[in-house]
Amino acid sequence: MSDHLHAPRLEPWKVGLRGRCPRCGEGHLFDGFLTLAKGCERCGLDYSFADPADGPAFFVVCFGCVPAVLFAVWLEIAFEPSVWVHVFVSLPFLLLTCILPLRPLKGWLVASQYYHKAEEGRLVVPPTRTGGDV
Repeated sequence: MSDHLHAPRLEPWKVGLRGRCPRCGEGHLFDGFLTLAKGCERCGLDYSFADPADGPAFFVVCFGCVPAVLFAVWLEIAFEPSVWVHVFVSLPFLLLTCILPLRPLKGWLVASQYYHKAEEGRLVVPPTRTGGDV
């Protein structure tokens, strides 16, 4: 186990896109396709801090699905192909642009959470007045 106090600050996009530990850059971040591991097997970092929520899906929908659907609509309007063209061209293009980027984006968001020390927001309660002013 390496000394995590002297671990270099790794860029989130470098380790996240490769699915590596955001602290040491060597351990695996995932325990499946999109399932986060419990922790790093190299440095022991607990991944319970990570909560990318729907962030990866949002980015994939905006930057992957929308262009893929627009391509399919353009293909239909411009050439009026048979259904089989959409089955063999549009559908694989849609699946590739929607599924493949999910894992690297999730890794990048988790690594960014670690890098920027992101945590759940808390409400700060202002101190109450104890003086006689009303």
